[in-house]
Amino acid sequence: MSNLNLNRTGRVGLGFGLALVLVLTGCTGDGGTEDETAPTPTASSPDDPETDEPAEAEEPAEPEDPQTLEPEPARAISVLGLAEQRHRGDQLRLGAVREQTDAYTSYDVTYRSRSTTGPDQQGEESYTISGVLNVPTGRGPFPAVVLAHGYIDPAVYVRGQGMTRERGYLASRGYVALHVDYRNHAESDDDPDYLTRMRLGYTADVINAVKALRASGDVPLDDDRMAMFGRSMGGGVILKALIAEPGLVQAAAPWASVSSLEADNFRQFMSEPGDSRAQEVLAAHGAPAESPAFWRDNSSRTSFDRITEPVLMAHGRFDDTCPPPWATATQRALVASGVDSQLEWYDDGHAFGPSFNAAMDRTIGFFDTQLGR
Repeated sequence: MSNLNLNRTGRVGLGFGLALVLVLTGCTGDGGTEDETAPTPTASSPDDPETDEPAEAEEPAEPEDPQTLEPEPARAISVLGLAEQRHRGDQLRLGAVREQTDAYTSYDVTYRSRSTTGPDQQGEESYTISGVLNVPTGRGPFPAVVLAHGYIDPAVYVRGQGMTRERGYLASRGYVALHVDYRNHAESDDDPDYLTRMRLGYTADVINAVKALRASGDVPLDDDRMAMFGRSMGGGVILKALIAEPGLVQAAAPWASVSSLEADNFRQFMSEPGDSRAQEVLAAHGAPAESPAFWRDNSSRTSFDRITEPVLMAHGRFDDTCPPPWATATQRALVASGVDSQLEWYDDGHAFGPSFNAAMDRTIGFFDTQLGR
């Protein structure tokens, strides 16, 4: 435990498995490396993100109309099933100091991620989740952002990997930034069924990270001013979190997000034959063509009408991991569902290299506005 003398003030806000795997492969947040120096921006977003779309990216032949994607009644494994659960995050523990700068101090942390289970919601599962927390220098209270990273193979993933640049940038601009490792990653507990449960546990862990921050007495947090920020797979994670718990935070920013339809993610990330992870999900639930209702129920797009928070999407025109038409389709579906959503385009690829600073400045400006800074 550090000697952080801080007082908290304020009050309370894949297909194939692929996306579940949703990302099972290929969506690495920052290209698989997390300690890169943020580059100088060379491009900014277009004035009209609704119409200035990537010239080289064609629209899907016949995008599915979000109004026709009516979800069936919630099932045990579904986005709406996740919404029926009660999520309780607590026991945030500050561990070793990993970095100290003039602007912030970075800590290894753990917290408890608890969710009800069973048809009557009388059971409970509990996981200890690891992560990294950056706390700005000063008395606070500070607004906070919970970070959801992109896909990195859990076998090689290390604590805090995937959004190191974003975490440091946010803290240097006065935001508490909590990077969630997710279950089955780094020092987090393992969930043996995380694949067949479509990685919905990742979303539960992010929801519970918000709640654990609010419950902590060791962080100088203004818990009326909180946001979520996810990249690649993490973008899909936070869209589902917004659906599962409307009002949990005040704003959200998905960067270079996976598709909001799980079948898209399957075709993009699980097309290689013989992938054992895909086979596990196939055996449990069937392919999208065989079980279309299941795959729709595990897509965020079918429940966008539950989202109450403003959303800022950021996407690179040259993203060859999560194709630009996915962002266009998700944005249109969000707007059609009544969500206050914006889509900003950048002349960049999936990992945001040259445009990283410009995209971060735009995102922080959005958070500042929505969180009343």
